[in-house]
Amino acid sequence: MADNTFDGSRFAGKVAVVTGAASGIGAAVATRLIGEGASVVGIDITGEALDRMAGELGDRFVGATADVTVESEVAAAVGVAVERFGALDLAFNVAGAARGGKILDLEESDWDFTIDLVQKGVFLCTKHEARHMVERGGAIVNVASLNAHVPMHGGSPYVTGKAGVEMFGKNAALELAAHGIRVNTVLPGLVDTPLVAGVTGYEPLLTGFLERIPMGRPATPDEIAAPCLYLASDDAGYITGSSLMVDGGWELSNYPDIMKIVGGA
Repeated sequence: MADNTFDGSRFAGKVAVVTGAASGIGAAVATRLIGEGASVVGIDITGEALDRMAGELGDRFVGATADVTVESEVAAAVGVAVERFGALDLAFNVAGAARGGKILDLEESDWDFTIDLVQKGVFLCTKHEARHMVERGGAIVNVASLNAHVPMHGGSPYVTGKAGVEMFGKNAALELAAHGIRVNTVLPGLVDTPLVAGVTGYEPLLTGFLERIPMGRPATPDEIAAPCLYLASDDAGYITGSSLMVDGGWELSNYPDIMKIVGGA
């Protein structure tokens, strides 16, 4: 169930969409929103996990299965918010994953998979979320990454996609301000989620990362969800087009050479 220590009134009466809601940061955002009074449509490609969340979070959470790279599926899933709860006020675009490799060896299909999911997915979701907000205003928070600013060995598709998410958010903020829609971007560093199990589960690589993070640890998903919710709240009512780094200071020190740690340098 939602954590009862949350402020149960901050988002009372608000309706939100969260992509990537079935795990990690997306699940933390959805859970906090429910705990703070919102009704939530959680969008993910994994229907079974959404069903489990609905059982835990109650009738103010509805799951909608969709691939965020397919426009018709995005439009239908976002529309569930209006169909079920009558409006859409807030949106959090969290869905993401990556396939990587050295540029000299990278498969075109791996580049396309990553850019489509990371960058095109945010575009499609923002487009259809904003269409439901133009009459009443709203707030959209896109989740990019530290890698929008910091390159990573073997990660050219991901860093390129996340850099695009950050700039897209600024452009969306510029275009949508006239409709009362704010758009901001959160850039997490290392977060302890299933997506980065290959890092957190491999001691030499984790050590290399933690040596570069001044705070000396990964974030929890809740530590990313909290600033996401802040940017969607009335307390951030005069903030749009911003990029908030939430990385434990990692940007200050840059990446280790991953290839030297895992081999293949």
